[in-house]
Amino acid sequence: MPGFHHIELWIADLGSVHAEWSWLLDRVGFTLASEWPTGQSWTAGGSYLTLTESPNLTEPTHDRRRAGLNHLAVRLDDGGAVDSAMTEASSHGWRPLYADRYPHAGGDEHYAGWLENADGFKVELVAEG
Repeated sequence: MPGFHHIELWIADLGSVHAEWSWLLDRVGFTLASEWPTGQSWTAGGSYLTLTESPNLTEPTHDRRRAGLNHLAVRLDDGGAVDSAMTEASSHGWRPLYADRYPHAGGDEHYAGWLENADGFKVELVAEG
């Protein structure tokens, strides 16, 4: 089946959001594969996600509403896994989005939670089952 080989996200200051991303990626099933002073690579299901400090900053944080990446969506086993992660997220630097419509902000048949970190990156946690 086709899929992503890898995704690389440019981060303004990895040190300031390291704990947020580490918690989230570990929580959704990624494994830290390698680390260097300005980045890290996480693997899952044969693909990898790299977080690297940008050498060309023009803005201090990511703006998902401008051209570029809006959000990453990751699969979790079921609604209980999404609920659990959403409950823990705020104590790990992630702010829940669309709380008034959780868990169906994407529609009645779509069970998911949305989070935003300190840099403005949005991640969607999708119940697979």
